[in-house]
Amino acid sequence: MDPRTDNGLRARDLDRRETGNLIGSDKVEGTAVYSHANEKIGKIERVMIDKPSGKVAYAVMSFGGFLGIGDDHYPIPWSKLTYDESVGGYRTDLAKADLEDAPRFSADDDFDWENREAGMSVYNHYGIPPYWV
Repeated sequence: MDPRTDNGLRARDLDRRETGNLIGSDKVEGTAVYSHANEKIGKIERVMIDKPSGKVAYAVMSFGGFLGIGDDHYPIPWSKLTYDESVGGYRTDLAKADLEDAPRFSADDDFDWENREAGMSVYNHYGIPPYWV
């Protein structure tokens, strides 16, 4: 018998894309993000990787809307997230209220990833040094 997932991949192929310390980007996408108070505050839409250094620069988290419609997208510094096996998702010290004035873009728009000032505004908002320093 060949147990398959929804996208047609075998379950053991999925296991190969995750080890104790490594995880494939396709398994990060869609993963829930929780506050320290166990409140689900969003989900990871994608990760943005700095090509020259290989560092993960941002997790783009979606939040708001209904059934994915009208979601806002928040570039969150990757260093603000920690994987928590107990919830099967990422944990952050942010709460929904912290996102109210955070840098964001709508699903119909996109963030200016090339603009260092825009990137600095994200890192300044969260009070941590940018990944490129």
